[in-house]
Amino acid sequence: MHGYQGPPSYHPHGREPYPPPPPWPPGPHPAVPYAAPPQRRARDTVLRIVWTLIPLFTCGVATPFMLAYAAARLRSRALAAATAGYGAGLVIWITVAGHYPAIPFWADALAVTGWLATWLGGTVHAFALRRRLFGPRPNTGERANEEAVAKAMFRRMLREKARELAERDPSLARELRIGRPDLPREYDDGGVVDVNHAPASVIATLPGMTPHLAEEVVRVRERLGRFVSAEDVAVAVNLSPHVVPELAEYTVYL
Repeated sequence: MHGYQGPPSYHPHGREPYPPPPPWPPGPHPAVPYAAPPQRRARDTVLRIVWTLIPLFTCGVATPFMLAYAAARLRSRALAAATAGYGAGLVIWITVAGHYPAIPFWADALAVTGWLATWLGGTVHAFALRRRLFGPRPNTGERANEEAVAKAMFRRMLREKARELAERDPSLARELRIGRPDLPREYDDGGVVDVNHAPASVIATLPGMTPHLAEEVVRVRERLGRFVSAEDVAVAVNLSPHVVPELAEYTVYL
């Protein structure tokens, strides 16, 4: 049986002709925004934890250096002043410790106070600064929205590649089971559906489709052999022409 060769000029039941579908926007496809892979996000989390614990594990010795880095990166005068304070506390502690035990009690108490402020206070300060230095936690707030957009754009790119492969090498596309989410497969096609072979339950998930329309698509497909475009499908089941561009985004015709 010959394949379905495209929509007629007028609707087969004598109604008004369908207007042409809106054209695809010209120009190159938009770039896929960058999203850090899971390994990168895990590494950022580890760095955030290590940053917070460095003052604790170094007994406060590294605190002035960490705060100096934070002050320079964030361009904060308050952090620069805090760096000077931690540095003074560290100097007092080292100086007094070098003369121990030949020091008065008040000097010993001052040294211990400076050490604890540099050690424990520096740890608390680093914990408070981690979000300003490294940004929000993964998958929260704006970061989650950016990653959601990136994933959607990446899925769009996969669908485009799948459609190109289906057009260039249909036999390979069939072997990879492009457009057949109902079958086991390894190739990720981004969510396209092969209208000429997928069951009605899968076709019903397409834009503008319902279970009843999907069954009608299968009946027309069995009678005519195959579809060649989203316009064919729209004419066969009387879909609104406004659905055609979105339907074309999610379909292949093998």
